[in-house]
Amino acid sequence: MAEEKDFNFSLEDNEVVRQRKEKLLRLRSEEGYDPYIIETWDRQNTLSDIRRDFESLEPEQEAKDSIIKTAGRIMTLRKQGKATFADLADENSRMQLYFQVNSIGEKYYDFLKKWVDTGDWIGIVGYPCRTRRGELTIFVTEYKLLSKAIRPLPEKWHGLTDTEIRYRKRYMDLIANPENRDVFRKRSKIIASFRETLESHGTLEVETPILSVLAGGANARPFKTFHNALSVEMYMRIATELYLKRLVVGMMGRVYEIGKNFRNEGIDTMHNPEFTAMEVYWPYCNYVDMMNLAEELIRNAAKAIGTLEIEWNGIKIDLSKPFKKITMREAVKEYAGVDFDTVKTDEEARQIAKDKGLGGELTGHESKFAVLNLMFEHFGEEKLIEPTFLIGHPTEISPLSKRDPENPDYTHRFELFMYGKEIANAFSELNDPLDQRERFEDQARKKAEGDDEAHVFDEDFINAIEAGLPPTGGMGIGMDRIVMFLTGAKSIRDVILFPTMKPKS
Repeated sequence: MAEEKDFNFSLEDNEVVRQRKEKLLRLRSEEGYDPYIIETWDRQNTLSDIRRDFESLEPEQEAKDSIIKTAGRIMTLRKQGKATFADLADENSRMQLYFQVNSIGEKYYDFLKKWVDTGDWIGIVGYPCRTRRGELTIFVTEYKLLSKAIRPLPEKWHGLTDTEIRYRKRYMDLIANPENRDVFRKRSKIIASFRETLESHGTLEVETPILSVLAGGANARPFKTFHNALSVEMYMRIATELYLKRLVVGMMGRVYEIGKNFRNEGIDTMHNPEFTAMEVYWPYCNYVDMMNLAEELIRNAAKAIGTLEIEWNGIKIDLSKPFKKITMREAVKEYAGVDFDTVKTDEEARQIAKDKGLGGELTGHESKFAVLNLMFEHFGEEKLIEPTFLIGHPTEISPLSKRDPENPDYTHRFELFMYGKEIANAFSELNDPLDQRERFEDQARKKAEGDDEAHVFDEDFINAIEAGLPPTGGMGIGMDRIVMFLTGAKSIRDVILFPTMKPKS
């Protein structure tokens, strides 16, 4: 027998796996049975269907005329002489099985006792009954071993709690923790709800490039790659914004995309380098329209999974209430005690930041607007627990947003915060090509000075809006964070099926 690789959680598991592989070889040689050549099983009833249809059975009542055909994974086996009980699980539910030698015959009963293990997949024919103790059960009349599990179920089926293993071996996590399967089903419902809401407003779903020669649409550090045939350096997208706005220029009307973005940044409970975002652009609209859309999207998503009252980290929020609004200057005044309407110079602003303990965050070249944003990030952001639209962002940090005509140092932009975290970013989109060129040039200067996250200069995008971008409202929403907060998950890794992990050495 070939030497087995060590893929297990412990030395004890290594021995179990070795024994199970030997058992598989004996099954093939002694019985002539190969469970891996089975291709189909006509599953006519899910366990949820059976529970729904036969919930009314009384203790010790049988429904022999109701033949059911189902399948799933054996989670437990309790062999007791001429009778065996098992727990069968499928993707949504779990139910007890009852095997009896007189019902399935000695040959198949002996096969069950000798060759079927926990973790195996099995097809079942039988009828529902309720035991004396009141448990809904399938009385098995036929069965078929569909696939054998070589690796044992985690922690003897009592749950997999080691987060490192849960994220690296998500398949084991989903087997052991049905509640986590439920989180990902809710994720699908949330994303489906977003699509339904957007399409109800006549918004077209589109796809834009993931690879491009420029990574624009956000201030972030991109992943780089190299295209051999073209002999050019390319980037994974950090946002879909610039392509989607090109489509508005191209008269595609209202458009949106839900897809993956990639940012070469840190990993923590709120950040994953690969994440899912929704971006939407509506011509003839502004950032106020995007506020209304954001509330509608989030409320409808919450309803889709059951409730407008959510709880995250022990804090409850009622999403039926109107979302709050606050300007960045108001937030800094309230939470840091600094009134930036009275700050006149960049030097004065930097000194205030130093007095507030932020000297280590400064290079000595920041404008008062950059300091305002820094102060908000340190003192205001974490205070926005209830859903809150932060408005009044400085033009300097908003290179793709229209200026406020009454105060051109600030823009018509919002960030939506919940539980102290940003979940959305939106603009009345800048459609002045001359202004856009100046802001790209300013970002290019910052990049040349060493700011890796400054926006790239995209000449083709300027050409596009020179062709005429109508007044447009646009918004991006981080879907992973939305799912986190609506489901109560503690970490972004709990709502991404296969989060980015540091390779094991």
